[in-house]
Amino acid sequence: MKTSDRRPVTAVVISFNESGRIAGCLESLAWADEIVVVDSGSADGTREIALRYTTKVFEVSWKGFGPQKQAAVARATHDMIFCLDCDERATPELAEEIEGVLRDGGAPPAFSVPRRTFLGSKEIRHSGWYPDRTVRLFDRRHARFSDQSVHERVIVSGATGRLKGHILHYSFDGFADILVKMNRYTDLSAREMFASGRRSRISDITLRPFLAFARSYLLRLGFLDGVEGLEIAAAAALHVFAKYAKLRELERNRPGTGH
Repeated sequence: MKTSDRRPVTAVVISFNESGRIAGCLESLAWADEIVVVDSGSADGTREIALRYTTKVFEVSWKGFGPQKQAAVARATHDMIFCLDCDERATPELAEEIEGVLRDGGAPPAFSVPRRTFLGSKEIRHSGWYPDRTVRLFDRRHARFSDQSVHERVIVSGATGRLKGHILHYSFDGFADILVKMNRYTDLSAREMFASGRRSRISDITLRPFLAFARSYLLRLGFLDGVEGLEIAAAAALHVFAKYAKLRELERNRPGTGH
């Protein structure tokens, strides 16, 4: 699918101990002109697997999701960037659509892509998990990743188009996997909020979790996703509670509090 009559594109991926998933991710990027992988110290063979697909594998110490992805963008040869996570796959339909964009000289500098997300083997069509659009294709001369350590986003200077092709997102093997990842993400979120001066209020650990459950299960029709929808709503509530509870602990343990 690589041709000389369109702009070249670099696919960027960040990794850490992803030996079970990175091969599928990189295989789905075979259409790209270049693949750049930035690893943060994997000890499970991830780097060796990545080297089967590209010679552009770099070691960068972990600084957070935003900085890590921007480090991958900085190591790309081409200005057009497509970003994918190790638990994601680019569908052939999306790859074909991107080829068309790369041939269009008047295309906007960035495009959002819808994601089809799975909990185990079940595709989640509600619960706020679909279409879950996120900017993944962009010209790095007009866009960059934010500096956030978690919940990073692409900041675009200019218009953002919308692609129809999907990314397949195999984020969670099951509910236990949600809990494991939640622990890491709530740690990062709490530290980021604390550093920005945010403080935990009683409503944050009482009212906010309830609202998160209601939003996911009722407003976003999570009940239509069956038992998995209930699990997602419960996890959303627990995520909010854990984030603000950890923030409260950071407040209580900071120097000068007497605790």
